[in-house]
Amino acid sequence: MKIINIIFQIAILYAFSFVGEVLHDVFNLPIPGSIIGMLLLLGGLSLKIIPLRFIEAGAGYLLKILSLLFIPAMIGIMNYPALISIKGAMLIVITIISTMITMGASGMMSQFLEKRIQKRKEKDKCSKHYSQSL
Repeated sequence: MKIINIIFQIAILYAFSFVGEVLHDVFNLPIPGSIIGMLLLLGGLSLKIIPLRFIEAGAGYLLKILSLLFIPAMIGIMNYPALISIKGAMLIVITIISTMITMGASGMMSQFLEKRIQKRKEKDKCSKHYSQSL
């Protein structure tokens, strides 16, 4: 039964991707259809139109096998040896640098948000203490 549930949830995720592709084709948008589908899914989850439990197990399964999904792309690169030459080395350096920048920015943002949450908790604690002492 769990496998059927996971297959159904992956089908829901695929449906969002398909709708994104259709919107991309119909409206000739510059954003890829898969991104449009993810934004639709994000909107549905944020507005609580789609409960998280409807896609949680399927998304978790896809994340478990994510590395297997990159194998065809890596084999495809082998067909283009020019990518592995100097341009490939530059591409690797750029990828490493951009990854480091992204990790740094994500870390700084999470620290900023954590400090903000701590300040809000301290402010709430002080206001409760103040209201109790009156």
